Amino acid sequence: MEKYLIANTLSYPILSTIMLIPVIGALITLFLKNDTVLKAWGLIVTIATLVVSYPLYTAFDSSTAKYQFAEVRTWFPSLNLDYVIGVDGISVLLVLLTTFVMPLCILCSWKYIQVRMKEFIFVSLLMETAMIGVFVSLNTVLFYIFWEGMLVPMYLMIAVWGGARKDYASIKFFLYTFVGSIFLLVAVIALYVTTGTFFIPELMDHQYSYMYQMLVFLSFALSFAIKMPMYPVHTWLPAAHVEAPTAGSVILASILLKMGGYGFLRFCLPLAPSATLDMVPWVIGFSVLGIIIGGYLALAQQDIKKLIAYSSVAHMGFVTLGIFLLNSVGIKGAMLQMINHGITTGALFICVGLIYERTHSRQISDNSALGMEMPIYVTFLVIFGLSSFGFPGTNSFVSEFMVLIAAFEKYPVVGGLSILGAIMAAAYMLNLLQKMVWANSDGHAHGHGDHGDAHGDAHGAHGDAHGDHGHARHLWDCNLREIGTLSFLLFFVFWVGFNPKPLLNMMDTSVNHLLQQVETGSKAPTAKTEKLQVSQLVAK
Repeated sequence: MEKYLIANTLSYPILSTIMLIPVIGALITLFLKNDTVLKAWGLIVTIATLVVSYPLYTAFDSSTAKYQFAEVRTWFPSLNLDYVIGVDGISVLLVLLTTFVMPLCILCSWKYIQVRMKEFIFVSLLMETAMIGVFVSLNTVLFYIFWEGMLVPMYLMIAVWGGARKDYASIKFFLYTFVGSIFLLVAVIALYVTTGTFFIPELMDHQYSYMYQMLVFLSFALSFAIKMPMYPVHTWLPAAHVEAPTAGSVILASILLKMGGYGFLRFCLPLAPSATLDMVPWVIGFSVLGIIIGGYLALAQQDIKKLIAYSSVAHMGFVTLGIFLLNSVGIKGAMLQMINHGITTGALFICVGLIYERTHSRQISDNSALGMEMPIYVTFLVIFGLSSFGFPGTNSFVSEFMVLIAAFEKYPVVGGLSILGAIMAAAYMLNLLQKMVWANSDGHAHGHGDHGDAHGDAHGAHGDAHGDHGHARHLWDCNLREIGTLSFLLFFVFWVGFNPKPLLNMMDTSVNHLLQQVETGSKAPTAKTEKLQVSQLVAK
């Protein structure tokens, strides 16, 4: 086990600590009563987790592919089951993304959540522990426990604090992800029965027959494809995004979807390299379909949240495309795309939540011509919108450009088709920005969505209007809390956009090691021989 791990050299067990802080914070939440105190406590706990996790960035050694900050504790000796955690260049950035996003989720819920505040903070903190646990687990059982542990809090977040169709959305989310979890469990058990270990790095070194690889690949891939979500198993996502509260949408977009991409990198590629090579055309085909169909469906949406949800399907298509191009540029582009999507789409969902708090509508037509009334808000919205479709200078441009370059180098047709998705992304996002910022700015402003339109003077202060129905939308620009929340995300849009090198360096060695595992494993005699035998049988 030691040959895979670098022991934690910090003065405290950093990975266990950042998992324990939210759990302890959640338990203390049970003794608090005042809503303001509860929100402040949730913010303190998540910020403390972020601060404690910071050394993962500063002390991470990017020159090795070993798992760092490792901790090993005996758990169930009779089953050869240990508590083993650690991070490499593939997982460390996702852990940091999680600890970065959670304080923003508390901040954006400050006014949005009006009921059951104690339960909301409790559930949010438990979910943070589960999400971090998924990315640091080096044991398949531990990974599965955290994977499942995240399912119930997310279900509750949609079912309790969701919108009008929250029951439908939460049940659909639960059923889809639960089915995916069953496939994950089957793969975990099958691997243990075959190898006698749950330790993931040892599982990677084991040689499997070709047919076994294919079965393991399909079992893992179905679970991860649902979580991504890949086309055509993406249908749970729009409903969940639309009905979830703002924090739920941010967590879904920024972190939960990334677990599918992480799973492909952590399990499918190194454990089943021969099967991976044979499944490349299928996965790339579905990825391209996801990019194009996700973009096309986003073009047709009038609900802002649903538009961003379908854009996520397209963006995740770029992630799986980059991963299964199986070269360094493509995989690093995919990993950076996961980080960038978490930043940009999380920010867009926060923007939707802010405008919904003011107009109580997510319809584009009810939220038009905001430019004169909310200049600070639309400035953030425009920048995050430009980042969403990969405008040069923003973070998403770097990652999508890397994936497209890798696609054109390996499969020019795939690269050409993927460009269509990028063009549609620019079309639906510019259309959204044009309508929300400038449309009807000639003196007509629409009223609240639930109350019909109201015509008024968009140039008046805070939506003062004198409309036919006597309604006026009472808009106000971002306050300091909202500006602070969005500014953190804005910083990373430009920091990654102009200086992606530090993040790419952190993942470089681990990605190269992963590609070596795929190349070596796919040339293993047992896999090659059996693959040939199967081909001969099929030919007969």
